[in-house]
Amino acid sequence: MRARTIEITVGLFVLAGLLALLLLALRVSGLNDIYTANAGYEITAEFENVGGLKPKARVSIAGVQVGRVKSVVFDKKTHYAKVTLVIFSSIDNLPENTEAQILTAGLLGDNYIGLLPIQSVDESDNDNQHYLKPGANIGVESTHKAVILEELISKFLANQTIKS
Repeated sequence: MRARTIEITVGLFVLAGLLALLLLALRVSGLNDIYTANAGYEITAEFENVGGLKPKARVSIAGVQVGRVKSVVFDKKTHYAKVTLVIFSSIDNLPENTEAQILTAGLLGDNYIGLLPIQSVDESDNDNQHYLKPGANIGVESTHKAVILEELISKFLANQTIKS
């Protein structure tokens, strides 16, 4: 009877460990939004090149996550990539001249969106500050395309052949 109790206890611990590993894997992969609130508002941004940006990539300001990428589609009219972002509802004061850029987490990491809020010249004049509203668009003139490793290598090699 004692051996049976020990076996059941060990089995429960193994099951709890596997469940914890599963939750950790889902959390790290970004496939699950159990831990993060999904409530927010949508804005769009147009990019010349999004590199390997994928839906569910993070959106951050100053390294702090403030949202997620909802979708990445090609706009047939403008010939730009149109990225739909879901910004957490607690971030309700993004200036309308906010810039967006595609950044890479590490040398070969995933791409994500970095937002750069540009404050008005006179910061004491907050009453006249206009903020991004749900459905707003960050135009291509306020976005920076992804840095493509292949482009950098080809420019470097072209530069080396000119010098030789």
